[in-house]
Amino acid sequence: MGKVVVGMSGGVDSSVAAWLLQQQGHDVIGVTMQIWQDEEPEQLEENGGCCGLRAVEDARKVAGKLGIPYYVMNFKKEFKEKVMDYFVEEYVCGRTPNPCIACNRFVKWEALLTRSMGLGADFIATGHYARTERLKSGRFALRVSATAAKDQTYALYSLTQEQLSRTLMPVGAYTKEEIRKLAQRLELPVAHKADSQEICFIPDHDYAGFIRRERGQVPGPGDFVDTEGNVLGRHRGIIHYTVGQRKGLNLSLGRPAFVVAIRPDTNEVVIGTGKEVFTDRLVCDKLNWMAIDGLHGQEQRVLAKIRYSHRGAFCRIRETGTGQVECRFEEPVRAVTPGQAVVFYEGDYVIGGGTIR
Repeated sequence: MGKVVVGMSGGVDSSVAAWLLQQQGHDVIGVTMQIWQDEEPEQLEENGGCCGLRAVEDARKVAGKLGIPYYVMNFKKEFKEKVMDYFVEEYVCGRTPNPCIACNRFVKWEALLTRSMGLGADFIATGHYARTERLKSGRFALRVSATAAKDQTYALYSLTQEQLSRTLMPVGAYTKEEIRKLAQRLELPVAHKADSQEICFIPDHDYAGFIRRERGQVPGPGDFVDTEGNVLGRHRGIIHYTVGQRKGLNLSLGRPAFVVAIRPDTNEVVIGTGKEVFTDRLVCDKLNWMAIDGLHGQEQRVLAKIRYSHRGAFCRIRETGTGQVECRFEEPVRAVTPGQAVVFYEGDYVIGGGTIR
């Protein structure tokens, strides 16, 4: 047992996580991470999510109910640099970012862990649906949660060995329904609170509007082209599109049209058929190995997920250069999207992952 700093978002999962750790005998401290950039109280209240005033208020109520110390820590600078700026630059470069993965790696773990260790904490904990485990090899790995429908290992694949060694995820052994029932039995004030669904810093879902406000200068209109380079029409700007997209193209081709690629160098959005959205190959970089320490020149068969909602598809992975891995899928997969993560699984364990090139 030891001192644990629990990241409390004001939601039901992190609230029950704090209680579970109490029951295990840990010395629990609750912390909410202040990451929202707007200083206006009305805006903070309206935005809510996992970073607004409502989250702080709800987390403080839960901490009071559990009788644990509670603090708000300011991580606005880290969040702006590592998440918001990254999000904007990726879209401007024609890629589709995953801000939750960046937030987990650099803010919820790297920044929070560093500050928590400074307070004398032994561990940090969250309400994520995942499990940490030390393998016989001595390495730490993520194991999928008890509930496949809520499993969040995909968004956590980039955590380092040091971070995993100091991480507790107590709700990973439960289903969402069990966590809700525990919260109700404990009469926690957030027992019936709905889960947050949107990107917390873009609650209105207007990604392009956010990017324009943050960046000022963004790529303007350009050509829609087919895979042979023929011009099909004009697009509004590459920040409005992602691979696999069908809606909102405003193209009249007499057939279904899909975005199959984005070319920032020529400011073109490539349009193809439903069949052309599928591929049996991808290359990834920015690798992070978890259950293993690398491929060491060997080819390996794994289950790969190319987005959070993807069930996963079997493929063979091999190194193709320094810091790069090629995935060859046994059956074509839809909408492989540059900028998103591909995460590799062997059985219940995350063996690693990277960013799709």
